[in-house]
Amino acid sequence: MKNNILLILSLIIIGFACTPKQEAKTIYIVRHAEKMLNAEDPQLSVAGTVRSKKLGQILEDKQIKHAFSTSTIRTKATLQHVSNNAGIAVEIYDPQNHDDLVEELRTRKGNAVVVGHSNTIHHLVNYFVMTGDKFEELEDIEYDYIFEVTLESDGSSSVERRLYKEFN
Repeated sequence: MKNNILLILSLIIIGFACTPKQEAKTIYIVRHAEKMLNAEDPQLSVAGTVRSKKLGQILEDKQIKHAFSTSTIRTKATLQHVSNNAGIAVEIYDPQNHDDLVEELRTRKGNAVVVGHSNTIHHLVNYFVMTGDKFEELEDIEYDYIFEVTLESDGSSSVERRLYKEFN
């Protein structure tokens, strides 16, 4: 009987050790705002500057603790208002290495925002799709989506693709 109790306790401890550790939080993943078309690493266009301000307004009350961007001018500029409002620095990530970023997003405390590119963010978003269809690469003209990723403390996650205009 005593051995059975020890065995059950050991299995419970092992079960807790194997359970994914993540804090419940929300991650907002967006493509950079509209860009100028005249450079290799372009700045935001007028429309893009307006969109970056709108993103700052949308996320202002979302308790953003972390902001991640690729190293391009347009992605960092898209995050400018968010990082200023939250009083946080923008951290640079490698869009070719989503595994490390996903690990960071899962283990960090607090809500986060990630800005990437039309041909990379769907890869990142799809890490968090547990059931249902995966998301396709964005078209070059698509700038209006915010992917809202909800991480639960049990290790599960869900993704909702929303439009900027759906946020108040």
